[in-house]
Amino acid sequence: MVLILTNDDGVDAPGIEALFKAVNGNQAIIVAPQRQHSGCGHQVTTHQPINIQRRSDSCYAIAGTPADCVRIALTQICLDTKYVISGINAGGNMGVDAYMSGTVAAAREAAIHGIGGIAVSQYRRAKVDYNWDLAARWTSQLLTQLWAYPLKPGSFWNVNLPSLSPEAPDPEVVFCQPCTKPLALNYRLEGDNYYYVGEYSQRDRIPGSDVDVCFSGKIAVTQLQV
Repeated sequence: MVLILTNDDGVDAPGIEALFKAVNGNQAIIVAPQRQHSGCGHQVTTHQPINIQRRSDSCYAIAGTPADCVRIALTQICLDTKYVISGINAGGNMGVDAYMSGTVAAAREAAIHGIGGIAVSQYRRAKVDYNWDLAARWTSQLLTQLWAYPLKPGSFWNVNLPSLSPEAPDPEVVFCQPCTKPLALNYRLEGDNYYYVGEYSQRDRIPGSDVDVCFSGKIAVTQLQV
């Protein structure tokens, strides 16, 4: 089946390279932003041109948002796309993050058009490096499992990988509900400027929710609805 791979960290980000490894054996086309669009939500471009750079037969760099990438991919590049997979994002996208995340927006845009969507994000504990090889392996195993599950019309998967050491056993996969607790709103004031200083790892969490599951060292999988 034909897969479209995208992200919000940019076409040259290591996470999308890890995602390409994870879907090894399937026909995959990368259609990703030329630059980082982290936290852009479901922003789309409608009042200015969108430049497309074709880097190869399987890689396109788009001067637009993740949702723009999906729109162009589905209508201009690959009309028979089976799934859109977004990620692997550098950082978690759990609970209310789904409203702000460009990574999640790409999967949502696919679902809006009746295409299967999966957003994959790698949570990272402070001062712990990303292990993209590990993330690729976990994602590869999980995708096989998710493709076997039916998606309700207008729904898509949101996946968050835990932050574990390479020596740890492969994490359990837990299907759960998204957390509805807000992120901490803490700011530091310098002159007339406010700087956000909320600590992601200290966010409040509902027991059994995706935040709780991922922070507990397991893979959190939620099915979100458009």
